[in-house]
Amino acid sequence: MMVRWILPAFVLVLAACSSDDNVAATNTNIAPANYRQEIVDTLQKLFISNETASVSNAFVSDPVVTPDVSLYTACVRYTAHGATPGDIGNAERIAYFHHGRLNQLIPAEEGQCNRAAYKPFPELEKLCLGKACTSRDEKSGGVGLGTLFGR
Repeated sequence: MMVRWILPAFVLVLAACSSDDNVAATNTNIAPANYRQEIVDTLQKLFISNETASVSNAFVSDPVVTPDVSLYTACVRYTAHGATPGDIGNAERIAYFHHGRLNQLIPAEEGQCNRAAYKPFPELEKLCLGKACTSRDEKSGGVGLGTLFGR
């Protein structure tokens, strides 16, 4: 007798799991709202660990859905200046967004950002890290990331 009720109950549970509300909740393709700040925050941590002192020539693209991964991606291009004079490197990274949040920010492969419509990224250029920033901040009376992180 009880077996006759278990199967219909199981079918109802499965039907509830496949409702439209749950499909929307699992949608990973949500446009990122605060992508610029998330990129800055992530790169700031990278710059601290690799002793980047400052950044120039920073550009970022708006997030777009890329057909190959079906997620929002954005490209970032910048020139990093190290603590040692003459220590300069150009970088191009690609950001992958999952559920509207930055999931990965990795070096772009050759040609991966060729179609990116870059825009100036002054928020990234304002980052200043290391001893060079501490002395610059002291001269200007401001407090920069170099001071905040004890560098």
